[in-house]
Amino acid sequence: MSSDCRKIPPRPNPIPQTSPNLARHTMTQDELKTLVGQAALNYVEAGSIVGVGTGSTVNKFIDALATIKDQIAGAVSSSNASTERLQALGIKVFDATEVDELGVYIDGADEIDHAGYMVKGGGAALTREKIVAAQSRRFICIADKSKYVATLGGFPLPVEIIPMATRRIARQFEAMGGAATVRHKDGKPLVTDNGQHILDVTGLKIADPLAFESEVSQWPGVVTVGVFAFQKAHVCLLGTDDGVETLVF
Repeated sequence: MSSDCRKIPPRPNPIPQTSPNLARHTMTQDELKTLVGQAALNYVEAGSIVGVGTGSTVNKFIDALATIKDQIAGAVSSSNASTERLQALGIKVFDATEVDELGVYIDGADEIDHAGYMVKGGGAALTREKIVAAQSRRFICIADKSKYVATLGGFPLPVEIIPMATRRIARQFEAMGGAATVRHKDGKPLVTDNGQHILDVTGLKIADPLAFESEVSQWPGVVTVGVFAFQKAHVCLLGTDDGVETLVF
């Protein structure tokens, strides 16, 4: 099944790329997330199947997507949490194996740099996010201004791992100058949608994201590293107090 279709006609009050009139007060992070979630609708095509990411910013996009659900065929979701939210709002969810290619994937980021490279995985969905991103022609990142950084690594780097490899992978990150800890939830190691664990790695400065992603991805026991360099963003809709700033990479 293909998602190639015409763009949805502009809505009566489309959100501009920059909107000085919106800057009547310093926006909260939640307001900025809502702003970019709505702006992402401009990249959705009529009749298409939309790739949908995971996280608090994406939740705002899902809520906005529900307002045009009758104009799209449905979505491919990157997590159980997003699937549940989409279905609760009446949006059909396709399995990734049912779709050959997606026109667009819309997701947030924990960090994004000047080249469109990202750190993702704060919501523990990085493996499926990377799969859906690879299945899509364009990656539209939606983020608030706090996520735009000069160098990746300030946010703890998520790495999905097979549990039996935990100690060895942690030592490999220590050799890089990092400190790795197993992510917990409710007092126990968090279990991902894929049945694996997450290491969060601090103390890294990722100067060459492509080389870093390539190296760590080859370590036995690593399922997915949360550097998105090979599946980088093509566009970032960045929420600022002056409105939505569009960055093209």
